[in-house]
Amino acid sequence: MRALVRSARYELIPLNSVRDKAGALPVGSTVTVTASPTHGIEATLTLAEWLASRGHAVIPHLSAHMIRDRAHLADLLTRARDAGLREAFVVGGDAREHTEFRDGLALLQAMQEIGHPFDRIGVPAYPEGHADIPTDVLLRALKAKQHSAHSMTTQMSFNPTAVSAWIGQMRAEGVRLTVHLGVPGVTELSKLMKIAARIGVADSARYLKKNRQMVGHLINPGSFGPEAFLLALAGTIADPMADVGGVHLFTFNQVEETAAWQQRMEAHLQE
Repeated sequence: MRALVRSARYELIPLNSVRDKAGALPVGSTVTVTASPTHGIEATLTLAEWLASRGHAVIPHLSAHMIRDRAHLADLLTRARDAGLREAFVVGGDAREHTEFRDGLALLQAMQEIGHPFDRIGVPAYPEGHADIPTDVLLRALKAKQHSAHSMTTQMSFNPTAVSAWIGQMRAEGVRLTVHLGVPGVTELSKLMKIAARIGVADSARYLKKNRQMVGHLINPGSFGPEAFLLALAGTIADPMADVGGVHLFTFNQVEETAAWQQRMEAHLQE
């Protein structure tokens, strides 16, 4: 658990204020940069390049629905190579426009054919389902993606029992991708509830409301901290068959607060 918390990845959103927020990142952090339909995929690569120049290990999100065609993809891969980026996170994406790539799997296949600079590739996973994609389709996609990918990051959840059961099911189904647990960083509860409703995990948010002990205690009242969620998954994390290899912090750009939580959590685990 200490190793996972110490090496936790910080997810940043490429908003106008993000460079100021990024100043609170621990030295040499691993940072993922989301792909925002509002700001475009170029904003993702620009921020990734900037963060890499400051000594961070950076993982850009490559969104299928935001990459126009193979020529556009080739340009992005060249930028990633020139910036020394060694890992990527491939998603279908929320953009409504239709491009040459219908989903994340199609983008992965195109990257393999073109050639890419990445040693490791991650993909998303949904322990509590997806609002628009049937569960059987999600499972088939994960099985197909594991020929090109190395890890899967779980969608935000507050229900450790559901996440643990899902990991067991994936292993039984033959999905071998290493699991990175996606958890919110330190975030105001009211903001977190709105985000949960928007991304389709309202049921998980209701679980949090009913189980207030999951809010955590290493943060200020009125905010969520992920320590109770992670500690509830300690048995799964310790199980080598589960292959939990990382923690992915959805910071919503509240980097300073999340970094402070990380320090407190490490200290707590050493007590």
